Amino acid sequence: MQFKVGEKVIYPNQGVGVIEEICMKSIAGKKQEFYLLKMMSNNMVSSNSTVMVPTENVKNVGLRKLCNKKQLDFLLEILEDGSSELNTDWKNRYKNNVLRMTSGSIFEVAKVLKNLFFLSFQKSLSFREKKMYDRAHELVVSEIATVRRLPLSEVEELVVGLLTESYKRLKV
Repeated sequence: MQFKVGEKVIYPNQGVGVIEEICMKSIAGKKQEFYLLKMMSNNMVSSNSTVMVPTENVKNVGLRKLCNKKQLDFLLEILEDGSSELNTDWKNRYKNNVLRMTSGSIFEVAKVLKNLFFLSFQKSLSFREKKMYDRAHELVVSEIATVRRLPLSEVEELVVGLLTESYKRLKV
């Protein structure tokens, strides 16, 4: 997959970034082409967070384009569909959630967000699950806000509203 300078992309489990530059670097005597990403924080470019991704390693890293409108509609459906995949064994649940978070798929991240949201009504989330919930929430909200060009606060309200309505219709 090829990206252009100035294009917004998703770096798995990190969020939205902008391709600042495509450059050549010599690593261990071998010249390689890299994407230099400026990671965005709260939809504003952060001045100190940059990542270099070898262009030949894009697929392995999971770097991808932002959702399109159809994919975004599907993402919102996941959040509001009233289903859940709660695993009662916390070790398996955590392991599955980590795999989903690092998959690069915003749909998998949305499932983590929804499952942990639902779980929080049944019991207090552990410290690690709370951190994962916060990260999933940030990733989902930032991608929706970036694609729709909306303020984060508006998208946060939308996401929490969808999750709340979904929980009310929960099909266990």
